[in-house]
Amino acid sequence: MNKSLEALLSRASNWPEAAQDELALAAHQIELEHSGTIYRLSASERSAIAEGLAQADRGEFVPDEEMEAFFARHEP
Repeated sequence: MNKSLEALLSRASNWPEAAQDELALAAHQIELEHSGTIYRLSASERSAIAEGLAQADRGEFVPDEEMEAFFARHEP
C-alpha cells in the first residue's frame, strides 16, 4: 500500500460513519473497474432507466430554473 493511501485510511478511521460508507462505496467501485467485473442491473434498475428514457423521449424535463434552484440549495 502506498503511503498516501495509508495516511488517508488512517485519517478516515476518525470520519463520521456516513463518510466512511461513502469512501467504502467509492473504493468498491474502483475495485470493480480494475477487476473486470461487469455490473448487472437489477430488474427495478432496468425499469427505472427505461422510464427515465421514455420521459426524455416525451420531452419531460425539469425546467432549468428548478434545477438551478436545486443546485443552489445543495452546493457544498
